[in-house]
Amino acid sequence: MTQLDGVVKPKTKRSKRFLESRAPKLVEDVKTAMIMKGGNTSLTITRALKDIFALKKPNAVLYKKKNITRPFEDSTSLEFFSKKTDCSLFLFGSHNKKRPNNLIFGRLFDFHVLDMVELGIDKYVGLGDIKASKCPEGTKPLLVFAGEAFESDNDHKRLKSLLTDFFRGPSVSAVRLAGLEHILHITALDGKIYLRSYRSLLKKSGCRTPRVELEEMGPSLDLVMRRTHLASDDLYKLAHRQPKALKVKKKKNISHDAFGTKFGRVHMQKQDLSKLQTRKMKGLRKRKAAAAAITEDAAAGATGELEGHAPKASKVDG
Repeated sequence: MTQLDGVVKPKTKRSKRFLESRAPKLVEDVKTAMIMKGGNTSLTITRALKDIFALKKPNAVLYKKKNITRPFEDSTSLEFFSKKTDCSLFLFGSHNKKRPNNLIFGRLFDFHVLDMVELGIDKYVGLGDIKASKCPEGTKPLLVFAGEAFESDNDHKRLKSLLTDFFRGPSVSAVRLAGLEHILHITALDGKIYLRSYRSLLKKSGCRTPRVELEEMGPSLDLVMRRTHLASDDLYKLAHRQPKALKVKKKKNISHDAFGTKFGRVHMQKQDLSKLQTRKMKGLRKRKAAAAAITEDAAAGATGELEGHAPKASKVDG
């Protein structure tokens, strides 16, 4: 590929397809996350990264080598790897004396860091520690957020948005009941964040609606919020802006009742029925001519009787 006046021009068809895949689209592809560990890690961080990667697959890239970087101080390397692998989400794990068992969730906009939240692991139970059946790879999770902090505190609101972006998976138009198999429950309580992963079991209930039971499958994390790097309101609004082609236009004078029936209101001017053009037919035309002739004959007979041209009376004998 050659670069001229700031425009990258491909030389081969392969490079052209690559640039087209990276070009902006009306409907973007599923967001991919890169999962990496810092220069110093612990066994807890290594297992947590692998377990979260297992939940995120296949929309994730796991880096096995260590990356000596500090995202809150310099995010250049993160932005470089994001552009290289076309990832808009990242999870960075590190461990040191000041901040032990540290996880940094973040996302990027236009290959620049948009916002980051640093969470510390207080308690961790891995996927392998819980002996239960697991969900298949690529299962779209059902996200459940509980806690008043997610509605009142600004940092927790951004964390809720970030975790939703991270775990939501592909966008689908409909989900069958059996497809709601994986449930991620995130609770904010007393300054801590509890992340639990469940598998839903549909059992017989004696009626059409099955009885739902939740079985914990892991991982289980007790987290505490440490540092945050949040985007400004203007940049955050710009990152959420949608193209005009995707905006649904509001339809006027249309309503729905409680049963989903659609009703429409049509506004019309008062019609002049005297100028209404009716359909002309040959059959109707002949009938009208015959009726007019009969009417003329009847009118002529009536006129003769009135002028004294009545028929003579017959002679009566005797």
